[in-house]
This record gives sequence, structure tokens and C-alpha cells, in this order.
Amino acid sequence: MKFVDSAKISVQAGDGGRGCVSFRREKFVPKGGPDGGDGGRGGHVYLHANKQLATLLDFKYKKSYAAERGAHGLGARKTGRDGADIVIGVPCGTVVRNAETGEVMCDMTEDGQEVMIAKGGRGGWGNQHFATATRQAPRFAQPGEPGDAFELEMELKLMADVGLVGFPNAGKSTLISVLSAARPKIADYPFTTLVPNLGIVRYEDYKSFVMADIPGIIEGAAEGRGLGIQFLRHIERTRVLVIMVSADSADIGAEYATLLKELEKFEPTLLSKPRLAVITKMDIAPEEFEVPELEPGVKVIPISSVAGKGLKPLKDELWKMVSIQPQQEHVND
Repeated sequence: MKFVDSAKISVQAGDGGRGCVSFRREKFVPKGGPDGGDGGRGGHVYLHANKQLATLLDFKYKKSYAAERGAHGLGARKTGRDGADIVIGVPCGTVVRNAETGEVMCDMTEDGQEVMIAKGGRGGWGNQHFATATRQAPRFAQPGEPGDAFELEMELKLMADVGLVGFPNAGKSTLISVLSAARPKIADYPFTTLVPNLGIVRYEDYKSFVMADIPGIIEGAAEGRGLGIQFLRHIERTRVLVIMVSADSADIGAEYATLLKELEKFEPTLLSKPRLAVITKMDIAPEEFEVPELEPGVKVIPISSVAGKGLKPLKDELWKMVSIQPQQEHVND
């Protein structure tokens, strides 16, 4: 399935039905009064968050959604039928903006969350409502009100507990494939991972947390270089960041600092998230390799995903960090 994390669609709620102009006609009642019924309400448009959905791909093929209009009123004070509502399913983590104003209209973060995104128009009154002592035979009725119409921009931000951040070929895909059932593409060349991957990491006593493998970041990613700018948004929803640097890096400290710099340039608040430094590919590190202290207060864990070394301490530390972090806050920026 192709991963798509942004889309633009138009939604149109149903117009209200118009009221009816009608007069009662009965035998032996030559001048019956007005009895025009009201128009029905137009259908609403709802968004529904569904955890079974993982991409906005459907919206690349269908870009227009319209609810049914309300039926017109009828004589004998009969109200028109309300228009049918429509419900549009979106993945959890979808931020919806008004394309014209940029205003955030809703943030779909919880499974089952439902939001009315476009309200149907009210049905018009029939002429029965306009009869007065001096106007006993009104020959007019209200038209139905138009339903809301919007152009929507949708942006999916993956909701994960742990986000893996690193240069291409830092070992992110290998790590998530070892710790979870995720099977990302793994190869010995840069930018193997072209889309984010999610995996559920099982921990002891039936505990688990969700890990996201973000495509490789390079220097200048926040300005649009490489693939990083497309996927840095997904890091915003993670609770803990894992900054990964390969043991065969020419300068581990400089690479680590570059990654932090790119995160800060994209969104300064990312550096306020708890983070853990991981030195990968220790199976190819030279014997004299010494684990560096990269940042005061940030723990550094050396691992080898291939050899399975250091994975237990890594999972222990991640679970400890994840378990004390609050659940995701709704993002309205």
C-alpha cells in the first residue's frame, strides 16, 4: 500500500429543501388556509478517525464529497425528508485545515473520534408559518439555506511513542525490523526507506510501544534537501526521540549535532522532547572504539541490531522513558 501523508479535498454539505406554498382544499371549504410544509435539512459531512487506516491514499483518487440536499416541503403540512449525512474515514493523527484561511478545523487523534466538518443547510419554512390576521393567504415560502462548503487540506502525522532519527544508513530500518514485526526495505545504499514505517515493540508482561522509522535526514533537510522535509512532521507526534549514529561515522559528535540542528530548524520544540542517543553497528566498530558522551544528561547506548547486542538495555531504557511521558497532546498549529 502506498503511503500518502497529505491531501486536499472539497466537501459540500447538503442544501436545505425549500418550503412549500400550498393551500388546503377540502370539500365544502372553499377558502382553505395555507398548509405548505417545511423543507428538510441538508445532510451534514462528518470526519471519523479510524485506527485501521494508515494513509491518505484514498483522497488522491476521490477529491470531492457532497452530502444529499434536503427534500422540498409538501402540501398538507408535510415536511421534506432530511438529506443523508456522509461520514469520511481518516487515519488517526490527521490534522485538517481550511485551505483558504489555514485555520485548523480539527485534529483527529483518537480512534472513533467524529467531527462535523460541514453543516447542512436548514430547510425553508412553508407558507403555513407566515399566515397572520391581516395576511391570511401568504403566497410565498422560504428557500432552503445553503450547506457549508470547504476546501480542506489534510496532513497525516504518525502517532508513535518512539521516533527513530538518523542519517541514511544509520541502521533505523534494521533496528525496527529486529525489535518489531515491521519489515521495511533494507539495503546498503542511502535513502532505502522512502516512507515512514511503524512497528509495535513487545516488552515484558504484555507491554508494548509503537516505534516509527523516519526516512533518513541529511544536512539541510529543514530547507528541503533530501527526503527529510517530507517526513519531519511525523516526529512532532512522538513522545521520545532516538538519535541514531553509526559507529563507522567519520565524526560521531558532528553527525549527532547536525541531526539536532535540523530538528531545531524544522521545529524548535522538538528539542524539548526526551531523547536517547544510540550508537549503531557496533559489530563493525574497531576494538579500540570508546562510546562517546554526546550531550550532557543524554544517555548513550551502543547496539548491534545484526548481532543482537545492546537491544535489551535499549528496550528497557525506552520503556522507562515512554512510560513516564504523557499521552500525545492535540496539535493545533
